[in-house]
Amino acid sequence: MSTSETIAGDVKDTTSRTSQFWFSRLGSLLAVLPLGVWTVNHIWDNLAAFAGADAWQEAVTEHRDPATFALTVFIVWAPLLIHAIWGTIRLFSFRPNNVSYPYYGNFKYLLQRLAAVGVLAFIGAHIWLAFLQPRLLEGHAESFIDISREMRFHVPTLVVYVLGTLGVAYHLANGIWSFSMGWGLAVGKKSLKRMDIIAILLFLVLLAASWATIYAMYNAGSMYGPAPTGH
Repeated sequence: MSTSETIAGDVKDTTSRTSQFWFSRLGSLLAVLPLGVWTVNHIWDNLAAFAGADAWQEAVTEHRDPATFALTVFIVWAPLLIHAIWGTIRLFSFRPNNVSYPYYGNFKYLLQRLAAVGVLAFIGAHIWLAFLQPRLLEGHAESFIDISREMRFHVPTLVVYVLGTLGVAYHLANGIWSFSMGWGLAVGKKSLKRMDIIAILLFLVLLAASWATIYAMYNAGSMYGPAPTGH
């Protein structure tokens, strides 16, 4: 191999590593801003289920105008797509070594990758069943009555939401810990330990809020009864 070919190969490898570095940084950033912020807000909005159907639909499914709706979709879906692609690429390079290195950090990393698979499936199903299908096939946003009935009388739906929100809470909380380390916001042992505590508290808060919403919907479902046959 000539010197020029060697130099060209080194430049190509450097460019590839640089591209991967910045794509990784972009994927990590989008996981927190805006996806993380929107997820926390979405979980908060869903707590309106305790106030009844009208309050929940106003907080979660209604939009003031088409422009606001389009902006929301763009802010959420575009970063979500980029983050999903970035995460999928990382999954293909994932090689667990927890047996050889049974450390706490290694265990968290394994859970993060496993949670990513579950969250990806959950969000895909959620976008279709709770967002696209009602609007495209039924001509309206998802109704509180429909989702609360599903929670109460369709066990697979209840299980999927319980496990799906568990995965989302962990993936986001641990992702913020990874973000703070990767972006140099927490580098020392003490600061990483503090971030670990913050991540655990965030996980518990997000999970409690998510499961509280599921509980509210489950209880409300008893007032409406099972969906009519053929619904």
